[in-house]
Amino acid sequence: MILDLFAGPGGWSRALSVLGAQDIGLEWDEWACKTRTAAGQLTIRTDVATYPTWPFTGRTRGLIASPPCQAWSTAGKRLGLIDQPLVHQAVADLAVGRDTRERLLAACRDERSLLAAEPMRYLHALHTVGEPEWVAMEEVPDVLPLWKQYAAILRSWGFSVWVGILNAADFGVPQTRRRAILLASRVRTAQPPAPTHARIAEPDSLFGPGRARWVSMADALGWGATSRPVPTICAGGGPGGGAEPFPSGSRKALSCARERGTWVSHPDSLVPGPGREGTGPAVRAGARDDPPADLSRPAPGWSWSLRSNNQTNATVRSVEEPAGTLFFGHRSNECTWVAEPAATPAGDADPPAPIRITAREAGLLQTFPADYPWAGNKGQIFSQIGNAVPPRLAAHLLAPHLGKTLTPDDFTLAA
Repeated sequence: MILDLFAGPGGWSRALSVLGAQDIGLEWDEWACKTRTAAGQLTIRTDVATYPTWPFTGRTRGLIASPPCQAWSTAGKRLGLIDQPLVHQAVADLAVGRDTRERLLAACRDERSLLAAEPMRYLHALHTVGEPEWVAMEEVPDVLPLWKQYAAILRSWGFSVWVGILNAADFGVPQTRRRAILLASRVRTAQPPAPTHARIAEPDSLFGPGRARWVSMADALGWGATSRPVPTICAGGGPGGGAEPFPSGSRKALSCARERGTWVSHPDSLVPGPGREGTGPAVRAGARDDPPADLSRPAPGWSWSLRSNNQTNATVRSVEEPAGTLFFGHRSNECTWVAEPAATPAGDADPPAPIRITAREAGLLQTFPADYPWAGNKGQIFSQIGNAVPPRLAAHLLAPHLGKTLTPDDFTLAA
Protein backbone atom coordinates (compact mmCIF):
# COMPACT_ATOMS: atom_id res chain seq x y z
CA MET A 1 0.00 0.00 0.00
CA ILE A 2 0.88 3.69 -0.19
CA LEU A 3 0.37 5.33 3.20
CA ASP A 4 -0.62 9.02 3.22
CA LEU A 5 -0.21 10.73 6.60
CA PHE A 6 -2.19 13.96 7.15
CA ALA A 7 -4.04 13.18 3.92
CA GLY A 8 -6.31 16.24 3.93
CA PRO A 9 -8.93 16.49 1.18
CA GLY A 10 -6.87 14.45 -1.25
CA GLY A 11 -4.18 16.46 -3.06
CA TRP A 12 -1.73 13.55 -3.07
CA SER A 13 -4.57 11.08 -3.61
CA ARG A 14 -5.85 12.96 -6.66
CA ALA A 15 -2.31 12.87 -8.10
CA LEU A 16 -2.07 9.13 -7.50
CA SER A 17 -5.40 8.54 -9.25
CA VAL A 18 -4.07 10.37 -12.32
CA LEU A 19 -1.02 8.07 -12.16
CA GLY A 20 -3.17 4.95 -11.87
CA ALA A 21 -2.53 4.28 -8.18
CA GLN A 22 -4.28 4.73 -4.83
CA ASP A 23 -3.26 5.48 -1.28
CA ILE A 24 -4.84 4.99 2.11
CA GLY A 25 -5.10 8.29 3.93
CA LEU A 26 -4.97 9.05 7.65
CA GLU A 27 -6.83 12.27 8.43
CA TRP A 28 -8.59 13.63 11.50
CA ASP A 29 -10.64 16.52 10.06
CA GLU A 30 -14.28 15.50 9.62
CA TRP A 31 -14.95 17.51 6.48
CA ALA A 32 -11.69 16.60 4.78
CA CYS A 33 -12.61 12.95 5.39
CA LYS A 34 -16.05 13.51 3.87
CA THR A 35 -14.47 15.14 0.83
CA ARG A 36 -12.11 12.19 0.44
CA THR A 37 -14.96 9.72 0.74
CA ALA A 38 -16.99 11.56 -1.90
CA ALA A 39 -13.92 11.47 -4.15
CA GLY A 40 -13.62 7.68 -3.71
CA GLN A 41 -10.41 7.78 -1.66
CA LEU A 42 -9.63 5.22 1.06
CA THR A 43 -9.55 6.98 4.42
CA ILE A 44 -9.11 6.25 8.11
CA ARG A 45 -10.39 9.09 10.26
CA THR A 46 -7.90 9.25 13.09
CA ASP A 47 -5.23 11.28 14.84
CA VAL A 48 -1.93 10.46 13.13
CA ALA A 49 -0.13 11.05 16.44
CA THR A 50 -2.07 8.29 18.25
CA TYR A 51 -2.70 5.73 15.52
CA PRO A 52 -0.57 2.56 15.81
CA THR A 53 2.05 1.77 13.18
CA TRP A 54 1.78 -2.03 13.26
CA PRO A 55 -1.15 -2.30 10.77
CA PHE A 56 1.16 -0.95 8.06
CA THR A 57 4.41 -2.83 8.73
CA GLY A 58 5.20 -5.44 6.11
CA ARG A 59 2.63 -3.94 3.70
CA THR A 60 3.82 -0.42 2.78
CA ARG A 61 5.54 0.46 -0.48
CA GLY A 62 5.47 4.26 -0.20
CA LEU A 63 4.98 6.83 2.56
CA ILE A 64 3.65 10.35 1.95
CA ALA A 65 3.51 13.06 4.61
CA SER A 66 2.40 16.69 4.59
CA PRO A 67 2.15 17.63 8.27
CA PRO A 68 -0.09 20.61 9.12
CA CYS A 69 1.76 23.82 8.32
CA GLN A 70 -0.15 26.31 10.49
CA ALA A 71 2.54 26.37 13.21
CA TRP A 72 5.24 27.21 10.64
CA SER A 73 3.41 29.23 7.98
CA THR A 74 4.01 32.93 7.39
CA ALA A 75 0.21 33.24 7.44
CA GLY A 76 0.15 32.34 11.14
CA LYS A 77 2.05 33.14 14.35
CA ARG A 78 4.96 30.85 13.36
CA LEU A 79 5.40 29.44 16.86
CA GLY A 80 6.76 26.32 15.16
CA LEU A 81 10.02 28.20 14.62
CA ILE A 82 10.30 28.71 18.37
CA ASP A 83 9.48 25.03 18.93
CA GLN A 84 11.91 23.84 16.25
CA PRO A 85 14.60 22.53 18.67
CA LEU A 86 11.96 20.42 20.40
CA VAL A 87 10.79 19.00 17.06
CA HIS A 88 14.38 18.16 16.06
CA GLN A 89 14.79 16.37 19.41
CA ALA A 90 11.58 14.39 18.85
CA VAL A 91 12.77 13.28 15.39
CA ALA A 92 16.15 12.20 16.74
CA ASP A 93 14.50 10.24 19.57
CA LEU A 94 11.87 8.58 17.35
CA ALA A 95 14.56 7.55 14.85
CA VAL A 96 16.05 5.24 17.49
CA GLY A 97 12.70 4.05 18.82
CA ARG A 98 12.58 6.32 21.86
CA ASP A 99 9.23 8.06 22.36
CA THR A 100 9.67 11.37 24.22
CA ARG A 101 6.75 13.12 22.54
CA GLU A 102 4.67 13.65 25.70
CA ARG A 103 7.45 15.47 27.51
CA LEU A 104 8.43 17.53 24.47
CA LEU A 105 4.83 18.38 23.63
CA ALA A 106 4.34 19.88 27.09
CA ALA A 107 7.16 22.34 26.32
CA CYS A 108 5.88 23.36 22.85
CA ARG A 109 4.40 26.82 22.30
CA ASP A 110 2.12 25.38 19.60
CA GLU A 111 0.87 21.82 20.06
CA ARG A 112 0.80 21.37 16.28
CA SER A 113 4.56 21.87 15.98
CA LEU A 114 5.36 18.32 17.04
CA LEU A 115 3.18 16.85 14.28
CA ALA A 116 6.12 17.45 11.92
CA ALA A 117 7.98 14.72 13.84
CA GLU A 118 5.22 12.11 13.43
CA PRO A 119 6.42 10.77 10.03
CA MET A 120 9.60 9.56 11.76
CA ARG A 121 7.57 7.37 14.12
CA TYR A 122 6.07 5.59 11.11
CA LEU A 123 9.37 5.54 9.21
CA HIS A 124 11.21 3.91 12.10
CA ALA A 125 8.54 1.20 12.48
CA LEU A 126 8.57 0.50 8.73
CA HIS A 127 12.36 0.53 8.52
CA THR A 128 12.54 -2.40 10.94
CA VAL A 129 11.00 -4.56 8.17
CA GLY A 130 12.88 -2.96 5.28
CA GLU A 131 10.13 -0.52 4.24
CA PRO A 132 9.06 1.73 2.66
CA GLU A 133 10.55 1.66 -0.84
CA TRP A 134 10.13 5.42 -1.21
CA VAL A 135 9.15 8.56 0.73
CA ALA A 136 7.69 11.93 -0.36
CA MET A 137 7.14 14.79 2.10
CA GLU A 138 6.04 18.41 1.68
CA GLU A 139 5.86 21.45 3.96
CA VAL A 140 6.32 25.22 4.02
CA PRO A 141 9.87 26.45 3.27
CA ASP A 142 10.79 27.09 6.92
CA VAL A 143 10.62 23.34 7.58
CA LEU A 144 13.60 22.69 5.25
CA PRO A 145 16.11 22.32 8.16
CA LEU A 146 13.89 19.61 9.65
CA TRP A 147 13.69 17.82 6.28
CA LYS A 148 17.52 17.89 6.18
CA GLN A 149 17.55 16.11 9.54
CA TYR A 150 15.15 13.49 8.15
CA ALA A 151 17.43 13.16 5.10
CA ALA A 152 20.51 12.42 7.21
CA ILE A 153 18.65 9.69 9.09
CA LEU A 154 17.19 8.15 5.92
CA ARG A 155 20.63 8.12 4.26
CA SER A 156 22.01 6.22 7.25
CA TRP A 157 19.28 3.64 6.58
CA GLY A 158 20.30 3.19 2.95
CA PHE A 159 18.04 5.66 1.17
CA SER A 160 19.02 8.04 -1.60
CA VAL A 161 17.55 11.40 -0.56
CA TRP A 162 16.98 14.84 -2.12
CA VAL A 163 15.71 17.87 -0.21
CA GLY A 164 15.10 21.38 -1.46
CA ILE A 165 12.62 24.14 -2.27
CA LEU A 166 10.38 23.84 -5.33
CA ASN A 167 8.06 26.42 -6.88
CA ALA A 168 4.72 24.89 -7.90
CA ALA A 169 4.48 27.31 -10.85
CA ASP A 170 7.48 25.52 -12.43
CA PHE A 171 5.29 22.43 -12.76
CA GLY A 172 2.17 23.93 -14.31
CA VAL A 173 0.38 25.03 -11.14
CA PRO A 174 -1.13 28.54 -11.62
CA GLN A 175 0.33 29.63 -8.29
CA THR A 176 3.87 30.57 -7.18
CA ARG A 177 3.61 28.32 -4.14
CA ARG A 178 7.07 27.48 -2.75
CA ARG A 179 7.40 24.34 -0.65
CA ALA A 180 10.12 22.36 1.12
CA ILE A 181 10.23 18.90 -0.45
CA LEU A 182 11.88 15.64 0.63
CA LEU A 183 12.14 12.74 -1.81
CA ALA A 184 13.78 9.44 -0.83
CA SER A 185 14.14 6.02 -2.43
CA ARG A 186 15.79 2.68 -1.70
CA VAL A 187 15.79 1.60 -5.36
CA ARG A 188 16.63 4.70 -7.44
CA THR A 189 18.58 7.94 -7.19
CA ALA A 190 16.34 10.53 -5.59
CA GLN A 191 16.20 13.80 -7.50
CA PRO A 192 13.67 16.57 -8.11
CA PRO A 193 11.40 16.36 -11.14
CA ALA A 194 12.42 18.39 -14.18
CA PRO A 195 10.49 21.69 -14.36
CA THR A 196 7.99 21.88 -17.19
CA HIS A 197 7.26 25.63 -17.00
CA ALA A 198 9.18 28.88 -16.57
CA ARG A 199 8.41 32.54 -15.92
CA ILE A 200 9.29 33.24 -19.57
CA ALA A 201 8.60 30.58 -22.21
CA GLU A 202 11.71 28.89 -23.58
CA PRO A 203 12.14 27.92 -27.24
CA ASP A 204 12.83 24.33 -28.27
CA SER A 205 16.50 23.46 -28.73
CA LEU A 206 18.71 20.61 -29.89
CA PHE A 207 18.52 19.27 -26.34
CA GLY A 208 14.72 18.97 -26.31
CA PRO A 209 11.53 21.00 -25.99
CA GLY A 210 11.65 24.30 -24.16
CA ARG A 211 9.62 24.96 -21.07
CA ALA A 212 6.18 26.53 -21.42
CA ARG A 213 5.31 29.86 -19.82
CA TRP A 214 3.92 29.73 -16.30
CA VAL A 215 0.19 29.00 -16.31
CA SER A 216 -1.81 32.15 -15.61
CA MET A 217 -4.94 32.37 -13.49
CA ALA A 218 -6.92 33.31 -16.60
CA ASP A 219 -5.76 30.14 -18.37
CA ALA A 220 -6.46 27.95 -15.35
CA LEU A 221 -9.95 29.37 -14.85
CA GLY A 222 -10.85 29.11 -18.51
CA TRP A 223 -11.36 32.85 -18.90
CA GLY A 224 -9.60 32.93 -22.27
CA ALA A 225 -6.57 34.85 -23.43
CA THR A 226 -8.45 37.45 -25.45
CA SER A 227 -11.59 38.04 -23.41
CA ARG A 228 -11.75 40.31 -20.39
CA PRO A 229 -11.68 38.02 -17.32
CA VAL A 230 -14.57 38.53 -14.91
CA PRO A 231 -14.81 36.99 -11.43
CA THR A 232 -17.93 35.08 -10.46
CA ILE A 233 -20.57 37.34 -8.93
CA CYS A 234 -21.70 36.03 -5.57
CA ALA A 235 -24.33 36.84 -2.98
CA GLY A 236 -26.51 35.29 -0.32
CA GLY A 237 -26.27 32.07 1.72
CA GLY A 238 -23.89 29.24 0.97
CA PRO A 239 -24.77 25.82 -0.41
CA GLY A 240 -23.03 23.97 2.40
CA GLY A 241 -24.61 25.90 5.25
CA GLY A 242 -22.94 28.42 7.48
CA ALA A 243 -21.44 31.79 6.73
CA GLU A 244 -18.50 32.61 4.51
CA PRO A 245 -15.22 31.73 6.20
CA PHE A 246 -13.79 35.20 6.64
CA PRO A 247 -16.57 37.80 6.98
CA SER A 248 -15.65 41.41 6.33
CA GLY A 249 -17.22 44.30 8.21
CA SER A 250 -17.80 46.23 5.04
CA ARG A 251 -19.22 43.36 2.97
CA LYS A 252 -21.86 40.80 3.89
CA ALA A 253 -21.27 37.06 3.47
CA LEU A 254 -21.22 36.09 -0.21
CA SER A 255 -21.75 32.83 -2.02
CA CYS A 256 -22.19 31.96 -5.66
CA ALA A 257 -25.77 32.16 -6.95
CA ARG A 258 -24.86 29.65 -9.64
CA GLU A 259 -23.70 27.15 -6.99
CA ARG A 260 -26.97 27.71 -5.04
CA GLY A 261 -28.92 26.77 -8.14
CA THR A 262 -30.67 30.17 -8.26
CA TRP A 263 -28.92 31.44 -11.38
CA VAL A 264 -31.10 31.67 -14.48
CA SER A 265 -29.84 32.53 -17.97
CA HIS A 266 -31.41 35.62 -19.58
CA PRO A 267 -29.72 36.17 -22.94
CA ASP A 268 -30.73 39.83 -23.11
CA SER A 269 -28.98 40.79 -19.88
CA LEU A 270 -25.78 38.76 -19.67
CA VAL A 271 -22.32 39.76 -18.57
CA PRO A 272 -19.30 37.46 -18.90
CA GLY A 273 -18.24 35.28 -15.96
CA PRO A 274 -15.63 32.56 -15.47
CA GLY A 275 -15.76 28.96 -16.61
CA ARG A 276 -17.19 29.13 -20.14
CA GLU A 277 -14.95 28.67 -23.14
CA GLY A 278 -13.76 32.09 -24.26
CA THR A 279 -15.57 34.39 -21.84
CA GLY A 280 -17.05 31.99 -19.29
CA PRO A 281 -20.66 31.25 -18.35
CA ALA A 282 -22.87 34.25 -17.99
CA VAL A 283 -24.01 35.73 -14.71
CA ARG A 284 -27.34 37.53 -15.05
CA ALA A 285 -27.03 41.21 -14.30
CA GLY A 286 -29.54 42.48 -11.77
CA ALA A 287 -30.66 39.03 -10.54
CA ARG A 288 -32.15 38.92 -7.06
CA ASP A 289 -29.40 39.26 -4.40
CA ASP A 290 -26.75 39.91 -7.09
CA PRO A 291 -24.55 43.03 -6.93
CA PRO A 292 -25.34 45.74 -9.48
CA ALA A 293 -24.23 45.02 -13.03
CA ASP A 294 -21.46 47.63 -12.94
CA LEU A 295 -19.65 45.57 -10.27
CA SER A 296 -19.39 42.53 -12.54
CA ARG A 297 -16.68 43.86 -14.85
CA PRO A 298 -13.94 46.48 -14.61
CA ALA A 299 -14.78 49.90 -15.98
CA PRO A 300 -12.67 50.98 -18.95
CA GLY A 301 -9.10 51.46 -17.76
CA TRP A 302 -9.30 48.78 -15.04
CA SER A 303 -8.34 45.09 -15.02
CA TRP A 304 -8.76 42.27 -12.50
CA SER A 305 -6.02 41.09 -10.13
CA LEU A 306 -6.11 38.64 -7.22
CA ARG A 307 -5.13 39.89 -3.75
CA SER A 308 -3.94 37.01 -1.58
CA ASN A 309 -5.05 38.45 1.80
CA ASN A 310 -6.10 41.62 3.65
CA GLN A 311 -2.64 42.49 4.98
CA THR A 312 -0.65 45.49 3.77
CA ASN A 313 2.07 43.31 2.25
CA ALA A 314 -0.36 41.02 0.43
CA THR A 315 0.64 39.63 -2.94
CA VAL A 316 -1.41 41.17 -5.78
CA ARG A 317 -1.18 39.47 -9.17
CA SER A 318 -2.81 40.18 -12.51
CA VAL A 319 -5.01 37.41 -13.91
CA GLU A 320 -2.43 37.08 -16.68
CA GLU A 321 0.04 35.77 -14.06
CA PRO A 322 -0.01 32.84 -11.62
CA ALA A 323 -1.54 33.59 -8.22
CA GLY A 324 0.61 34.05 -5.16
CA THR A 325 0.42 31.38 -2.49
CA LEU A 326 -3.24 30.95 -1.50
CA PHE A 327 -3.78 31.17 2.26
CA PHE A 328 -7.10 30.49 3.98
CA GLY A 329 -8.20 29.83 7.54
CA HIS A 330 -8.14 33.29 9.12
CA ARG A 331 -9.99 36.58 8.68
CA SER A 332 -6.78 38.30 7.50
CA ASN A 333 -6.39 35.74 4.73
CA GLU A 334 -9.51 36.72 2.82
CA CYS A 335 -8.64 36.31 -0.87
CA THR A 336 -10.34 38.75 -3.26
CA TRP A 337 -10.44 39.89 -6.86
CA VAL A 338 -9.57 43.59 -7.03
CA ALA A 339 -9.59 46.04 -9.92
CA GLU A 340 -6.18 47.48 -10.77
CA PRO A 341 -5.49 50.47 -13.04
CA ALA A 342 -4.67 49.45 -16.59
CA ALA A 343 -2.01 51.15 -18.70
CA THR A 344 -4.37 53.95 -19.75
CA PRO A 345 -7.09 54.59 -17.14
CA ALA A 346 -10.23 56.14 -18.58
CA GLY A 347 -11.20 59.30 -16.78
CA ASP A 348 -11.87 59.35 -13.07
CA ALA A 349 -14.14 56.29 -12.96
CA ASP A 350 -14.16 54.51 -9.59
CA PRO A 351 -12.91 50.90 -9.65
CA PRO A 352 -15.41 48.06 -9.14
CA ALA A 353 -15.76 46.76 -5.59
CA PRO A 354 -13.61 43.76 -4.60
CA ILE A 355 -15.18 40.35 -5.24
CA ARG A 356 -14.35 37.42 -2.98
CA ILE A 357 -12.85 34.38 -4.68
CA THR A 358 -15.16 31.34 -4.89
CA ALA A 359 -14.29 27.84 -3.72
CA ARG A 360 -14.46 26.60 -7.30
CA GLU A 361 -11.94 29.22 -8.43
CA ALA A 362 -9.63 28.53 -5.48
CA GLY A 363 -9.79 24.78 -6.14
CA LEU A 364 -8.89 25.28 -9.80
CA LEU A 365 -5.91 27.43 -8.80
CA GLN A 366 -4.77 24.49 -6.66
CA THR A 367 -5.27 22.23 -9.78
CA PHE A 368 -8.22 20.29 -8.39
CA PRO A 369 -10.95 19.47 -10.94
CA ALA A 370 -13.78 21.97 -11.25
CA ASP A 371 -16.24 19.30 -10.07
CA TYR A 372 -14.17 18.07 -7.12
CA PRO A 373 -16.69 17.01 -4.42
CA TRP A 374 -15.78 19.39 -1.60
CA ALA A 375 -17.74 18.72 1.60
CA GLY A 376 -18.71 21.23 4.28
CA ASN A 377 -19.65 24.89 4.40
CA LYS A 378 -17.63 27.61 2.70
CA GLY A 379 -15.22 28.06 5.60
CA GLN A 380 -14.51 24.34 5.88
CA ILE A 381 -14.02 24.04 2.12
CA PHE A 382 -11.65 27.00 1.90
CA SER A 383 -9.56 25.60 4.76
CA GLN A 384 -9.27 22.28 2.95
CA ILE A 385 -8.22 23.96 -0.29
CA GLY A 386 -5.61 26.16 1.37
CA ASN A 387 -4.03 23.24 3.24
CA ALA A 388 -3.95 20.82 0.29
CA VAL A 389 -0.97 19.89 -1.83
CA PRO A 390 -1.62 20.97 -5.44
CA PRO A 391 -2.33 17.65 -7.21
CA ARG A 392 -0.37 18.69 -10.28
CA LEU A 393 2.78 19.31 -8.23
CA ALA A 394 2.21 16.08 -6.29
CA ALA A 395 1.92 14.10 -9.52
CA HIS A 396 5.32 15.35 -10.71
CA LEU A 397 6.86 14.37 -7.36
CA LEU A 398 5.32 10.88 -7.34
CA ALA A 399 5.56 9.85 -11.00
CA PRO A 400 9.21 8.66 -10.87
CA HIS A 401 8.50 6.47 -7.83
CA LEU A 402 5.68 4.79 -9.74
CA GLY A 403 7.55 4.47 -13.03
CA LYS A 404 5.11 6.83 -14.75
CA THR A 405 5.55 9.72 -17.19
CA LEU A 406 3.16 12.66 -17.09
CA THR A 407 1.80 14.19 -20.28
CA PRO A 408 0.28 17.66 -20.76
CA ASP A 409 -3.14 16.03 -21.08
CA ASP A 410 -3.01 14.38 -17.65
CA PHE A 411 -4.49 17.49 -15.98
CA THR A 412 -7.32 19.65 -17.25
CA LEU A 413 -7.20 22.88 -15.26
CA ALA A 414 -10.62 24.27 -16.12
CA ALA A 415 -13.74 22.29 -17.01
